[in-house]
Amino acid sequence: MTTLPLDIRQLEKTFGSKRVLRGVDLQLPAGTVLGLLGRNGCGKTTLIKCALGLLRPTAGQATVLGDDAWHLSAESKARLGYVPQEVVSYPWMRVRQVIAYTAAFYPTWNQPLVDALCRRWQLPLEDRVGPLSVGQLQTLGIVLALGHEPELLVLDEPVASLDPSARRQFLRVLLDILDEADAAGNRRRSILFSTHITSDVERVASQVAILQDGKIRFHGELGELKDRVKRLRITAPADLPASFSVPDALDVEIDGSVATVSVNNFSDRLVGELRETWNVEITVHDLNLEEIFVEMHGG
Repeated sequence: MTTLPLDIRQLEKTFGSKRVLRGVDLQLPAGTVLGLLGRNGCGKTTLIKCALGLLRPTAGQATVLGDDAWHLSAESKARLGYVPQEVVSYPWMRVRQVIAYTAAFYPTWNQPLVDALCRRWQLPLEDRVGPLSVGQLQTLGIVLALGHEPELLVLDEPVASLDPSARRQFLRVLLDILDEADAAGNRRRSILFSTHITSDVERVASQVAILQDGKIRFHGELGELKDRVKRLRITAPADLPASFSVPDALDVEIDGSVATVSVNNFSDRLVGELRETWNVEITVHDLNLEEIFVEMHGG
């Protein structure tokens, strides 16, 4: 049986009386980019820290590369890369010194890769870390996480402070890293990518997980989510009654004889039943990930 790079089972985390995570189940298959979405403050960072052994969960379990997250072995840590939401480094060091210091911990350090990334992102190697901008500090954190070519890469809002051009370059690097294969042709790396920028998830993620109210509300292929959540424009021959309803509706807006409805479990059968029951015309509209996210969070 293949070991999952990241396996989270019934994870709970409580801070005092505040229950942040409520039995989270989340698995990251090997060779996958999983986009973790959720509103600000919903617990994404808490989930990631519990998953990596940086916070002790109140209940449940998380394993990283086969190890219990709270007792990660040195071997597993060497196969793991992590970029936190706020990168903290050594303010008195120069950028090149921080890179050299970090490289000393990893026998697999790929200096040519790091040099190429520093040139691409124009990192000021001779500048001290303290005065760096937030975007430069975040870029440095990304370089340090990629330098040892980790098998599992966990990114917590890694591009929030980058400009659009740098963000696009970073996503391209992510895809290049993911496409690297071993001798058997299998993808060598897996990535958990937490962000609030849905367009970035659409560019790089093959799977999506949506964290809401302390639980994973959806986890699956991005295409599956887009097939599941649709917007219906319903036109009736007369004004629709107040009792008009649609099963699994996320949002319903009625204006006389026209209703706009977002549904969570779309099917052709649902469309057929609505047409038969209400004698209406229905147009089905696809939604992008941002629109789906907004609808699932109550508009």
